[in-house]
Amino acid sequence: MAIAHYLKEIGRGKHSARALSREQARDLFGQLLDGALSDLELGAFCIAMRVKGETPQEMAGFLDATQERVQPLAACDRPVMVLPSYNGARKLPLLTPLLALLLAREGLAVLVHGAASESSRVFTSEVLAALGIHPQTSASPLAGGRVSFLPTDLLCPGLQRLLDVRRVLGLRNPAHSLVKMLNPVRGPSLVVASYTHPQYARLMADTFTLTAANAMLLRATEGEPVADPRRMPQMDGFLAGRQLALQPAQSGPVEALGELPMGCETPATARYIRAVMAAELPVPAPIAQQVAHLLQMGAQL
Repeated sequence: MAIAHYLKEIGRGKHSARALSREQARDLFGQLLDGALSDLELGAFCIAMRVKGETPQEMAGFLDATQERVQPLAACDRPVMVLPSYNGARKLPLLTPLLALLLAREGLAVLVHGAASESSRVFTSEVLAALGIHPQTSASPLAGGRVSFLPTDLLCPGLQRLLDVRRVLGLRNPAHSLVKMLNPVRGPSLVVASYTHPQYARLMADTFTLTAANAMLLRATEGEPVADPRRMPQMDGFLAGRQLALQPAQSGPVEALGELPMGCETPATARYIRAVMAAELPVPAPIAQQVAHLLQMGAQL
């Protein structure tokens, strides 16, 4: 199939482009994920959407298509916490693994999915490997009290292809927002989603409402779904799409935490996480509060 009729709608420029319906978006994105389109069509879609911007209906349709093709994972006896991790760290220590381990310590199953998108950043898979948690080579069953890392190319190869387009074009496309909202678990589960730019907060919130999602949405720490250890971010919850105000943002400058390692090097980050898990160092207050909110929400699933 071809998508010229869709490109005519979305490719008219920022002010003249027309949004797709949820069903149209589902059909178009499904063709992209199936690899049914040429590189020219794929590039045209990415550029057109970069100029136009996504609507909640379009994002919901893109998610519909992805859920139809993603490797499904069954929930276990406890709610599963899903941590999409795609941005990595370039300045601060990457503490998504700490959030995952703290949740697993409470008996929850934790699924981290992600992929490295740049060569100049430290990614969660590297920190987890330094902590003895290695990427899965197949979609293994989830278990309470355990952290699992599933690479995106195992989760959905077509989605990985879309993410890789950024290396060629140098621009993000809808897949980079979609993966942060993706929950492949079938059963009681909650996705921890993050946004970097404020304009995506409303888009993601409206998409969660449309898709009746269970989720937490917070301002990202360098794009990662973990609270900034130096200052409390705003956190909102969604239960079956109903939005809940969980935590207001802390105002004022960021705090200097002497316990945090300087920079984002993997060995120092892993040592810090081990020290926190061994109670040799305190859990940063914003991350402790994030865990508390997630446990409370998980109890309602």
